[in-house]
Amino acid sequence: MRVLLILFPFAWRNLWRNWRRTLITLLVVSIGVWSILTFNALIRAWSDSSLKGSLKNMTAQIQLHAPGYLDDPDMRHSFTPAAALLARLDGPDISHWAPRVRIPAIVQSEYKTLPISLVGIEPAREAGLSFIADCPLQGARLLGDKDPGVLIGRHLAERLKTRLGKRLVVMANDAEGKLQERGVVIKGIYAASQPLEDSLLFIGLEQAQHFAHAGGQISEIALMTREPPGMASVLAKLKAAAPALDIQGWDTLEPMTKGIHDLTQGFIYVWLWVMFVLIAIGVVNTQLMAVFERTREFGLLQALGFRPSWIMLEVLLEAVQIIGFGVLLGAISAYLTVYALKDGISLEGLSAGADFLGIERVLYPRLELKEFVTTVLVVWGLGVLTALWPARRATRFNAIEAMRST
Repeated sequence: MRVLLILFPFAWRNLWRNWRRTLITLLVVSIGVWSILTFNALIRAWSDSSLKGSLKNMTAQIQLHAPGYLDDPDMRHSFTPAAALLARLDGPDISHWAPRVRIPAIVQSEYKTLPISLVGIEPAREAGLSFIADCPLQGARLLGDKDPGVLIGRHLAERLKTRLGKRLVVMANDAEGKLQERGVVIKGIYAASQPLEDSLLFIGLEQAQHFAHAGGQISEIALMTREPPGMASVLAKLKAAAPALDIQGWDTLEPMTKGIHDLTQGFIYVWLWVMFVLIAIGVVNTQLMAVFERTREFGLLQALGFRPSWIMLEVLLEAVQIIGFGVLLGAISAYLTVYALKDGISLEGLSAGADFLGIERVLYPRLELKEFVTTVLVVWGLGVLTALWPARRATRFNAIEAMRST
């Protein structure tokens, strides 16, 4: 400890004997740390937005179906939620849930006939669960599950060459497999991503059940969980409460979204290692230059009785200080950058691309405290480890030959 206290100020002084080299090293380390933390925050914002957008596109975090519905989605694969399941859904770990009827159907206007999914909803329960509760809409929203009107997508309305107040004919199989048809009036035209606009036609839940002769049966229950306890815990409890139902999370229902989410997490680690390699090259290069420039000095220190381990410790202390200040500077810069973006990054100018990718039009970068601290410590620790090579090299000089060198 006493040696450490003696060598520490020596190491600090040595850093500023060549202040240009020290500043360049500081710049390399700080830019590297800044880029790791800032890009981490931006990529995470994109990933979170993509996931949130996908969940709001009628997927939610967890869905409950009757067995066989996902393979053959008609009302023959429907179910009536038991009282125990309803009580579980109203538990404190579930923030929103909604029953739905969702069946394949055909919609017909005066000019065209197109396939759609007829979705029966309880409008009030969709708030916080799906896009239909708060999306831009021309006309009026559904007032309840008995509302006889329907909501269709903007692009579907264009393809059908129809408009607000016009009548459509909807055809679908009922619970007994018999074809049913019904005339409905367009109450609202919603705006969302084009695939949703083309495929989903919304109607009140009770109206959909009456149309499909389904009584009180439903096709699915979608829900969002609270954090904590999170999806995995709620999923296990629901499977225990309703073992006869097919209950799956979004990561199973939306494998593409899961793949994109995992890919972004992997990209963060790839970027971390790329930047660390660049930082390590810069640190090792500058430290080796400093060691070779001080060959005579190290020989003199050994002649005066300095142990090789003390010389190695001195070089390492220089690395600890310069990398530490660089990491601190980079971390502060990254925090200020993300703080400056706290109101979000608007993607309004890229709205078509954002809709295509399923992300929201404003991204909110954020730094997770745990990741922030871990990244800072990992970069600092690994940076010091890379300095072991030049530090060890400094102990291998022959004292006499070193003092003869110029």
